[in-house]
Amino acid sequence: MTKRLHFLLLLCFFASHLFAQQPETAITTPPTQPVRAMAEWEELQGLVITWRDFPNILKEIVRAAREECHVTICCNSQNTVNSATNTLVAAGVDLSSNVEFVVIPNNSLWVRDYGPNCVYANKVDSLYFVDWRYNRPNRPQDDVLPIALAEHMGIPLYATTLAPNDLVNTGGNFMSDGMGTAFASELILSENEPGNIYGVTAKTEAQINQIFSDYMGIDRYIKMEKLPYDGIHHIDMHMKLLDEETLLVGQYPEGVADGPQIEANIQYVLNNYQSSFGTPYKVIRVPMPPEFGSYPDEGADYRTYANATFINKTVILPLYEEEYDTTALRIWQESLPGYNIVGINCDEMIYQKGALHCITKEIGVDDPLRIVHKPVDLVFVGPLDPWSCPILAEVEHRSGIASVTLHYRRETETEWQTVALTQVSNADSLDFWSGEIPLQLDYFGKMQYFLDAEANSGKAITRPMPGADGPWDFPIILDISATDDLPQATLLDIYPNPAHAITVIPVSVTKRTSGSIRVFNALGQEISTVYGGEFPAGQTNYFLDATRYAPGTYFVQLQTSGSSVLKKLLVR
Repeated sequence: MTKRLHFLLLLCFFASHLFAQQPETAITTPPTQPVRAMAEWEELQGLVITWRDFPNILKEIVRAAREECHVTICCNSQNTVNSATNTLVAAGVDLSSNVEFVVIPNNSLWVRDYGPNCVYANKVDSLYFVDWRYNRPNRPQDDVLPIALAEHMGIPLYATTLAPNDLVNTGGNFMSDGMGTAFASELILSENEPGNIYGVTAKTEAQINQIFSDYMGIDRYIKMEKLPYDGIHHIDMHMKLLDEETLLVGQYPEGVADGPQIEANIQYVLNNYQSSFGTPYKVIRVPMPPEFGSYPDEGADYRTYANATFINKTVILPLYEEEYDTTALRIWQESLPGYNIVGINCDEMIYQKGALHCITKEIGVDDPLRIVHKPVDLVFVGPLDPWSCPILAEVEHRSGIASVTLHYRRETETEWQTVALTQVSNADSLDFWSGEIPLQLDYFGKMQYFLDAEANSGKAITRPMPGADGPWDFPIILDISATDDLPQATLLDIYPNPAHAITVIPVSVTKRTSGSIRVFNALGQEISTVYGGEFPAGQTNYFLDATRYAPGTYFVQLQTSGSSVLKKLLVR
């Protein structure tokens, strides 16, 4: 049996009197290069768990995760290694590959909260770990586990443990979109406020924001009111980012438990923030299931379907009772087509106010091949008018990009057509690639598409990650107004907005016409002309370089023979 298993025994000499000190292997100053916090749906090389309580749940996590990535199981001793091995083998879990046992002392299974957080230098370069002060000082071994894990994996570790950057935070109260935006409850403020119980220096919200910017590349940190019945105040108990612009949110019956505060929080986000694409956030509701008919305001356990974990093309989802589980499974499957949604019963552990997300921690790949694309929502087209749908993506890898390919088809078709995307020639950064879904005639249904990219190193990836098994889709809608004699011109939502670099100005016209796109400042003075000439029928993207504008408010005007439209653009 031992020949089939990879046991690595790390000698950990962390004496109890050292737990409050910072080991020399951690760097306590911020990274010198710009960094980007990883989103959870990005490509993973590994998943970390600690083997302690609830082995029936842990073994199912290992069963599902090892099919997608390397699984590192942290154990307190060789005896724990033996016990874990016996449990997994008895359950029929294959340990011949992708499973590793590492002896690293720990106090609890809540590795989400105290485990290392992944960031990348210069968006896609070196992988770093960032470690915060853990908010459970009675668990000293947990607080230093990231040190041993970083040494084992050979990954540099940056720690917010010394003043003035001594910061307390937990992974369950942090969610990143991979583009510089993060979400949290206001627990992050109270745990670092004057008189905090952790002995860290008091910090204002602005100082906390600066630490997250310096260590994790977070330039927009959205914080929401704490919930009255969620005793730990971690947002992963009721919310999940599914992609850059989609929030999955737990929903109670009207007026029940944390329902009113959750709704108030989400409305606050929707009213005050847009996605990193400059578009309104999309919200998907998933029921918060009762426990035998009761909810947390009646003393029931805090059951949740939001506390799930992405593991490449698989999502592990907590389950409780079949009566409610079937609805949650359907919502997750519809929200993430092509992903393998694996349900794991967590009823035996939910009384401890945590589920699968709370006891797992993702480790990003060393060399991410990153595709960032705002999916097409819909296309308006006139009857029998030819149209094309422009596609823009940001694609990055440290070796450079060899090719980016667009795959598309009608929903009614089985075969995929392909188009090679080209680098945007007028962009300051060659990370932007564009193309279009070619002309279509007399089709008013759904189009499906996905992107794949290959780096110069030979590495390849698709987005969405399931590729052809889970493509994006959008409807083509007949625009009745297009039957009028005059061309109908629409200036669609500009993105990203606020803008800071290459910005997309989508224009849709029902018939070929001429006109211009111009930019005015807040005083009504014309600043520049983005485009002047003929607009083809259909939707076309035009590009503006926001780095050439001073921060402030501007107005983009689409002028054609049939209309004049203005939209506000913020440059930061």
